[in-house]
Amino acid sequence: MDQFWMQVLGAFVVMVLLMTLTWRFAKRWNNYSIVDVIWPLSFSVVGGLYYLTSEGWWLRKALVLAVVMLWSLRLSFFLGRRVYSHHPAEDSRYKTLRQDYGTNLVWRFFLFFQYQGISVVLLSIVFLMPLRNSAENLNGLEIAGLLLSLLSLFGESIADAQAQKFKTNPANHSKVCDVGLWKYSRHPNYFFESMIWWGFYVTALGTPGGAYTVYAPLIILFILVKVTGIPPSETQALQKRGDAYREYQSRTSAFVPWFPKKGK
Repeated sequence: MDQFWMQVLGAFVVMVLLMTLTWRFAKRWNNYSIVDVIWPLSFSVVGGLYYLTSEGWWLRKALVLAVVMLWSLRLSFFLGRRVYSHHPAEDSRYKTLRQDYGTNLVWRFFLFFQYQGISVVLLSIVFLMPLRNSAENLNGLEIAGLLLSLLSLFGESIADAQAQKFKTNPANHSKVCDVGLWKYSRHPNYFFESMIWWGFYVTALGTPGGAYTVYAPLIILFILVKVTGIPPSETQALQKRGDAYREYQSRTSAFVPWFPKKGK
């Protein structure tokens, strides 16, 4: 079997084991939201596996793994704090899944966790490609991609910090967060998350065959804009903030940061 597929198979086995352990812990803890913490962390695990089993140029490997781990560990820590602060309450998504799964929820959640593991394997191929590249120089696409991911990571960190600071101020209890980056986008954190993945893709373009991994940033974009990102976040915000959030929607870009509409 080709080394590439051996690496992918190895990542698959690791993720099956990791997600099985996560499921057992979530079942015991009675909080399935923990998968949101382990999902980003898994990319550090898989990235480390790829790093150890790839024969690419050492500097490229080190830079790519460093960026992946910075993104992975920061997001996992951020989500971990949120899950822990809400425990034993689960995220609304998992409350809904409990209702939908009914009496078979334990095993349905097992499959759900395994699907998350499979998604990690599929998406991680976008940075497996450059890790396998043995060319002993960084090309323009790789430099641009790594910089895009790093700058986007910085932007996402700022957006999360601004939202956290706003929410922890008692004076803002019933207000809509429209300060800093949130003045220009209703979801700047999701925008920058998407751009991190586009950065991974641009980096992969510097390796032969890397163009085929375009599915990775497209999947992330679709999930953020149409599935678990903007839609549930907007629904929850409207339930909590009502007309104040509708007014915010009328003047502020949903995703791509842009100047607020005048007169709104």
